[in-house]
Amino acid sequence: MTPNAADTTPKPPVVAVLGTGIMGAAMARSLLRSGIEVRAWNRTTAKAAPLAADGATVTDTAEEAVRGADVVLTMLKDGPTVTAALTAASAGLRPGQILLQSSTVGLEAADALGRRAAELGLVHLDAPVSGTRQPAEEGALTVFVAGPSAVRERVEPVLDAIGRRTVWVGEEPGAATRLKLVANTWVINLVNNIAECLDLAQGLGVDPRIFLDVMKGGPLDSGYLQGKSAALLAGDLTPSFTLSNALKDTRLILDAARASGVRLDLVEASAERFARAEAAGHGAEDMIATYYAGRAPERDGD
Repeated sequence: MTPNAADTTPKPPVVAVLGTGIMGAAMARSLLRSGIEVRAWNRTTAKAAPLAADGATVTDTAEEAVRGADVVLTMLKDGPTVTAALTAASAGLRPGQILLQSSTVGLEAADALGRRAAELGLVHLDAPVSGTRQPAEEGALTVFVAGPSAVRERVEPVLDAIGRRTVWVGEEPGAATRLKLVANTWVINLVNNIAECLDLAQGLGVDPRIFLDVMKGGPLDSGYLQGKSAALLAGDLTPSFTLSNALKDTRLILDAARASGVRLDLVEASAERFARAEAAGHGAEDMIATYYAGRAPERDGD
């Protein structure tokens, strides 16, 4: 008896999403739209609960989420948080599961997570993503991946669902994280450049909209400049990527630069701006709130 096409079509993988903040929730929804079964877990269950309306199975524990999954996707704050989640999930893990580690964790943590994945018998893919809330919601991220090429076919449906482009960097552990740190350096300096231009315009009494109009359509224009500026001028600081997370990533870049003997003056200045803005209460806002780090405090008698 000849099997029909339905019998031979590979079933979509089951994906456990650990971490359902801004990025994790958006990636989970992209997976669901692609017909992939999602089991979602977050340390604060209330953050994962809305995904149930989209068709996800929301679990109370990380162990429940990963049990029986084909791919475990982690999108969490940092290395220690990912490690803690894997430890919490360990009883539900099985050898051969793919760990798609998409959190931005830095070089030291990426190496440590590779070792932890090996201890748990997982196939580790170092897979940070480039993009913020909107591309995550649209399934239009760029995914950098480093790990065994033998599992590409198994993980491709997941990568295709969350990203518009997948860049396979190689099989060397940490290679994708290194590329992500370089890409983030561009973004971090760019957003602070935008903030400083708008700060100076305000200080000099220049209408920032005239500056933006002058730049519009020229070789130095960008959608990022126009979009971030428009949001700030409208007073909309809804985070697509929070300032506190940008500061965390900036510090990871600086750690990597020091370890490699590279001095990054602009990134050091960006870290100082982010830190001032965070101290002023803007950490949970979009990272363009770094604008407020450039506002001179009022002096006594002014």
